[in-house]
Formats: sequence, C-alpha cells, structure tokens
Amino acid sequence: MNNVFEVIDKTGRTVYLTKERWAHITSPQSPHTYMTNHLEDIQQTIIKPDTIIMSDDDDKKAKYYKFYKKKKKYLRTFIKYLNGKGYVITAYFVRNIEK
Repeated sequence: MNNVFEVIDKTGRTVYLTKERWAHITSPQSPHTYMTNHLEDIQQTIIKPDTIIMSDDDDKKAKYYKFYKKKKKYLRTFIKYLNGKGYVITAYFVRNIEK
C-alpha cells in the first residue's frame, strides 16, 4: 500500500496521504519536520475542519483549517482533488487563516 491513510472528508469525498507526501512533509530538509507527531491531527483536520477555503486560482485545490488549543494555532492542510478523490499536498501549523 502506498498510502499512510485514507479518510472521508467533511464533504464526503475520499482523501488520502501518500507515503511520498508524508516523507516530503516530515523530511529533515522540510521546515515542517515537527509534523511527524501530528499525523492524527492531519486526519482530524480533514474529517472535521473548522474551515475549508477553495483556492482562487485552482478549483481543484483546497485549504482545510482546524484550530488546536494546545498549540494555539491552526493546522493548515492542503488538498488537491483529482477524479473525485483528494490527496494531501502538505500540512503545517499557522497562526491565522489565510484565504
């Protein structure tokens, strides 16, 4: 299996995280290596986001946000949809929701 996980998002579509994308997010060269401990948070952000913002320049991309009190930040998860399914591009914590 090439996926780390597969879940159903808030809109009812299947979203998955590939091993390749997970390696990209958590690689030592990534500024987001701390995400290694937040795999479950990524899943929950996709399943129960506080906000979903569709990209202005690409109707196949969306940003999912969920606020985490312990970190006092939002987890931003980028999803791209192809053929009715979505996959995680990247995920990291931010202070504010950006449109």
